[in-house]
Amino acid sequence: MLKKNDIGPQAYRDAMSHFAGHVHVVTTDGPAGRRGATVIAACSVSDTPPTMLVCLNRENPKNEPFVKNGRFALNTLASDQEALSVGFSGLTGLPVEERFALGDWDVISTGAPTLKGALAVFDCELIDTKDLATHRVLFGKVTGLRTGDNLRPLIYHDRGYHAL
Repeated sequence: MLKKNDIGPQAYRDAMSHFAGHVHVVTTDGPAGRRGATVIAACSVSDTPPTMLVCLNRENPKNEPFVKNGRFALNTLASDQEALSVGFSGLTGLPVEERFALGDWDVISTGAPTLKGALAVFDCELIDTKDLATHRVLFGKVTGLRTGDNLRPLIYHDRGYHAL
């Protein structure tokens, strides 16, 4: 169906449900507190210097620690880590401590929690932010990196989890 001009939020969400995305948990820790959230909107910006971006809902005040701490880690999930994704999604209402209890964490360079067993971890110093509509885009310079086993990635498509 061809849509023109007035595209409402539900039509946009329905179309985006056909967009397959890798599932990540983005984390932070520091003076503003510990926080983690499940995200799909994340990608590489550059390899020189290594830079990542992550999009977070800026209307959620619980996401403020990402900016105030000035650091984040993007933890790329494997297909067997769906429960971790659900726990950090906010849909379960788990408090911060219980969310982090779902995984085994350490730190690499910034002090942000990094998930042992993730497919890849990008530990980042926040270098810029951009607010647009409902979201805040975080840009981070990668200062620490870890690649895990070559497992099957966890993908979100058509409003459900899938293994690739």
